[in-house]
Amino acid sequence: MKDIKTILSRNKEILVIPDGICVISPDYTVVTFNQAAERITGYEARSVVGKQISLLFPDTDDGKDYVGDALRQGEPYSNLWLDIVCADGTVKNVLASITPVWKNRDTVISAVVVFRDTKEMSLMAEELTARTSELIDERNKLDAVFNSNIEGTFTIDNDWNVTSFNNSAVAITGFRKDEAIGKKCWEIFRSSRCRNGCHMETTMAKRKATIGNELVIQSASGKSIPIRVNSGILLNNKNVKMGAVETFIDITEIRNLIEHISDRFQFGNIIGSSKAMEKLFSLFESVSQTETTVMLTGESGTGKELAARAIHLHSARKNGPFIALNCSAFAESLIESELFGHEEGAFTGATKPKVGRFELANGGTLFLDEIGDISLPLQTKLLRILETKQFERVGGTTPLRINARIITATNKHLEEEIRAGKFREDLYYRINVVNIHLPALRERIGDLPLLMDHFIKEFNRLFGKSIEGVSKDVYRIFTQYAWPGNIRELENVLEHCFVLCRGSVIETEHLPDKLADTGAKTAIGQDAAHPLQHAERETILRALAKHGWNKKFTAADLGIDASTLWRKMKRLGIIRS
Repeated sequence: MKDIKTILSRNKEILVIPDGICVISPDYTVVTFNQAAERITGYEARSVVGKQISLLFPDTDDGKDYVGDALRQGEPYSNLWLDIVCADGTVKNVLASITPVWKNRDTVISAVVVFRDTKEMSLMAEELTARTSELIDERNKLDAVFNSNIEGTFTIDNDWNVTSFNNSAVAITGFRKDEAIGKKCWEIFRSSRCRNGCHMETTMAKRKATIGNELVIQSASGKSIPIRVNSGILLNNKNVKMGAVETFIDITEIRNLIEHISDRFQFGNIIGSSKAMEKLFSLFESVSQTETTVMLTGESGTGKELAARAIHLHSARKNGPFIALNCSAFAESLIESELFGHEEGAFTGATKPKVGRFELANGGTLFLDEIGDISLPLQTKLLRILETKQFERVGGTTPLRINARIITATNKHLEEEIRAGKFREDLYYRINVVNIHLPALRERIGDLPLLMDHFIKEFNRLFGKSIEGVSKDVYRIFTQYAWPGNIRELENVLEHCFVLCRGSVIETEHLPDKLADTGAKTAIGQDAAHPLQHAERETILRALAKHGWNKKFTAADLGIDASTLWRKMKRLGIIRS
C-alpha cells in the first residue's frame, strides 16, 4: 500500500486528467478512485475504495479475467472494450487499458485501470471542434482588425524580437512581414533613438505606456520618415510581461503642412498672413542672417520684444543668451548699473560686484526696449560704447569687450525727439541701421482671425475649456474696434472672455465693458461724430486717396509734417482698408 501511494504522490498530475483511474491491489480491492472515475461512474471514491472490483467490473463476455492476468502474470492490456457498472445500476461500455505496477522487477504490487467514456469523449471532441472553430473565427477577426488598422502596428517579445507586423507597418516601413518578424525592432526602424532612450525602453523597463512621441525612422529603401508613436506593455493572463506593442503613423504630410503654414504665416511666434506681415517676415529673415543693428518701432503691444526674440532665434547667435532690458523700468541712477554692471563700493549699497546686461549677453543678443526713454548723458555713454565696442563697469577701470548683437525698440517718434533735443541724432543713426516698423493691429485687421484662433487655442489649453470661437456680433465689434492696446489688448480681452464664458461661443455679454458698451460703435465712429473731427478726417482721407495713400506726398499737400500726419491718422482712426 505504501509503495502505491508513493508512486501516486510522484505523479499528482494523473489526478487531473480526464480519464478515470482505478488502482487495484493484489487482493482485488480498489485502492484509488480518481475524480474522473467518479464522474464517469457516479460513485463517490469513499464508497468504492476498499471494495472488490466486482462492484465495478462484472465478468467479461469471453470470461477473460484481464485484471487477474495483470496482477498474477504482469500482463498489460490496451484498447479493451469493457463494461463498467455505474452507481445507478446502468452499464457503460468504456475503452480501457490495464497496466501492472512492478516492484523490483519481480513482484506485481498493483494494477492500474485507465478508462474513458467514449460518448463523453465524443461530446468533448465535438465541443473542442466547435471551440476550435470559434477560436479560428476570432483569430481571423483579430487579424482583419490588426491588418485593417491605418496605424502601423507591431509587437515584440521580451528579447525585443518582432513577433507580428501588420499591413500598415509594411506600407510605412517598406519591410515585408517575413523580413520583419524575428528581427530586433531596432534592425527594422533604425532611428537615432533606437537603443538610446527610446519610448519602447521606457515601456519594457517600467511597464509604462507612452503616447505621442515623434521620431524619424529609416525605411527599407533608406528614406527618412517622421512618425508619431504610442507604445504599451503586453501581459499574459497571469499578468506576466510577454513583450510590448507599438502603433505608429507616418506624419510626413502633417510635418510638410505645418512647415508650409509656418513659413507662410509665421516667423517664430509672430502670427499673420496679411501682405504687411509677409513683408515683415521676409525682412526678419534677411536681418537674422546678419549682425546688423536693428531698431524695432511701433505702438505698445505690437510685439516688438517677440520680434526681437524671433530674430535672435533665427540668427547664428541662437544658441547664445537673449538678454532684454526695458530702459523705462529703471530709475536714472540704476540703469547704468543694469547695463554695464558695477564693482564693489562703486556707490552706496554696492556691497559686491555685479555683472551687467552687456556682459550677460556675450555671445548672444541684447535687446534694449524703450530706448527713447534713456537720458542724454547715458545716450552719450551708450554711443561711445557702440563705437568702440568696449565698456567699463560702474566704478571700474578695466575695459570689457562687447560681444553681443544690439536690437533696440521704441514706441516714440525719435525724429521728433531729436528735433526737441531729447535724443542724440548720432546715436539714432548708430542704432537705426535697419528699421522695422511693426504695424498696429488696426492696420492689419485681416490678421484678426489668425490671432484670435491662436489665443483661443492657448486659452482652451490653459483654462481646460473647449470654446470654438466668437459670435458674429463679437467678431463685428472686434473688426470695428480701434485696438489702441494692439495684440496685447486683444489677448487680454479674450482672456477676460474665457473667464466669463461657460458655453462654446463667446458672446457680447462676455466682453469687457469698454467693448460691450460701444456695441457696434467704433473709435472711428465716435471721433467722426464730432463735426470738426469729421471734417478733418474727410480732408485727410481725400488727400490720401489723391496721392495713393503715400503719406509723404499727402503731408506735403496738406502742409504738415509726415509725423504730424501719422499722429492725426492715429487719433482719427484712419486706416487703409
